[in-house]
Amino acid sequence: MSEYMARTLFFTSLLYRTTTEHKRAVAEFCGNVELCRLTEQVVFSDPYKVSEYNHWTSPYLDRDAEAVRNDNILKLEVAELKSMFCERAQALIHGDLHTGSVMVTHDSTQVIDPEFAYYGPMGFDVGAFLGNLILAFFAQDGHADEGNDRKAYKEWILRTLEDTWNLFHKKFTALWDEHKDGSGEAYLPAIYNNSELQLLVKQKFMKDLFHDSLGFGAAKMIRRIVGVAHVADFESITDASKRAVCERRALDFAKVLLKERRKFQAITEVVLAIQKLHA
Repeated sequence: MSEYMARTLFFTSLLYRTTTEHKRAVAEFCGNVELCRLTEQVVFSDPYKVSEYNHWTSPYLDRDAEAVRNDNILKLEVAELKSMFCERAQALIHGDLHTGSVMVTHDSTQVIDPEFAYYGPMGFDVGAFLGNLILAFFAQDGHADEGNDRKAYKEWILRTLEDTWNLFHKKFTALWDEHKDGSGEAYLPAIYNNSELQLLVKQKFMKDLFHDSLGFGAAKMIRRIVGVAHVADFESITDASKRAVCERRALDFAKVLLKERRKFQAITEVVLAIQKLHA
C-alpha cells in the first residue's frame, strides 16, 4: 500500500506535473460531485449533528455520541478538514481507501472500488488507510478468547501501521528526489535554488501531510463508530456491551488524535499513544 499511495499521489501532483497538466487532470474528475458530496456528509457533517443516518451501539454509546455532537473543539478541527477536502485539489485520491478496498494475494496487491476518486488532499487517502488499521487494533479485544488473546495480531497491526507510514514517506520522498529537476511546478528550481531551502520545503511538506493524514484518519474513525457504514472488525463482535467498550476506546483515541494531531512528530509517537490508552 505504501507503494500504491506514494506513486499515485506523487505522479498526480504538482511535484511531478506542470500547473497546466494538473488543471486539465483536475477537470477530468470534477464531475464526481454526488459521491464527493456524500463523503462530505457522512465524514464531516453527520457525526456532529443529529442525523437519521447515524447509528451506534446503543444504549452503551449514547452519551459518547452526544459528546461528539457537543464538542466545540472537535467541530472546529473537523471544519478545517472539511474545507481542505472540498477545496484542495492536491492529487488524485481514491476517496475510500480502507482495508476492504484492497485485494491481496501472494503475488500482487490490487486496489478496487475507485468510484469516489477525485482530486483532493493527499492526507485523505493516507489517513483513511491508517485509521482503518487503528480501528482494527481496538477491535481485537472484542474477539479475544481463552484460546487466542489476539496479542500477537495487535502487535502486527501496530507494526503495519508504523511500516505503512514510514515506507510511504521513504518512497514518496525518493520519487521527489528522483524527479526534482523534472517538469513539476510546485517548487520551481529557479526559486528553490539551494539544498538547504529544498530540504526545508520537503520537511514542511511531509510534516503537513503527516498531520493531515492523522486528522483525516481520525475523522474517518469517528464516522465509523457514531456515523453511518461501520467496520466489520467491530460489527462482528456479537456481545454489544463488549463491542461498545472497544468502540469507546477507539472513539476516545480518535478524538484526541483529531484535536491534537499537530503534537505528533512521528508515527512512533502515535503508536505509543495507542498503547498508552489501551493499557
